[in-house]
This record gives sequence, structure tokens and C-alpha cells, in this order.
Amino acid sequence: MKKLLTALALAATFAVPAWAATQTVTLSVPGMSCATCPITVKMAISRIEGVDKVDVTFEPREAVVTFDDTKTSVHELIKATTDVGYPSELKK
Repeated sequence: MKKLLTALALAATFAVPAWAATQTVTLSVPGMSCATCPITVKMAISRIEGVDKVDVTFEPREAVVTFDDTKTSVHELIKATTDVGYPSELKK
């Protein structure tokens, strides 16, 4: 029994990085006013380390972002869009 518990504890230790999940969030970006605005927003988000995928659409003015939550955060995604002139917020 002691060996089993030790083996489980050891396996859990090595599995911790696997628990750091890829996360997908949707940001509302209401300030996009033309069809080319999504290009700027996508470029800003794509530059963030840990971002795997970005889809930005003019209608319904949102960005769907998949990222590694051990390398970046929603706060950093929002900051990136705001820094290029398109404030965003997490869509609920």
C-alpha cells in the first residue's frame, strides 16, 4: 500500500504541468469600427507569448483567443487590445 501511495504521489508530481490547461476565452471588442480593425487586434494579441490561436471578427466585434494560462492571462490579452486602441473585456 505504501508503494502504491508513493507511486501515485510521484505520478501526480510529474503530471502537474499537464494540469496547466489551454484556455479559450471570448473578448468583446466594441471599438472596432471598420472591417480592417480586426487585423490590428489580431496582430496585437498574436504577439503575446503563450497565445496559440486568435480569431477576430468584425461582426459581432469579438476576439476568440486560445492561450496557455501558464504563460499569459486574460488581463494581458485585454491590455494588448487596449494598447493598440481597442479596449476589450471578457465576454460573459
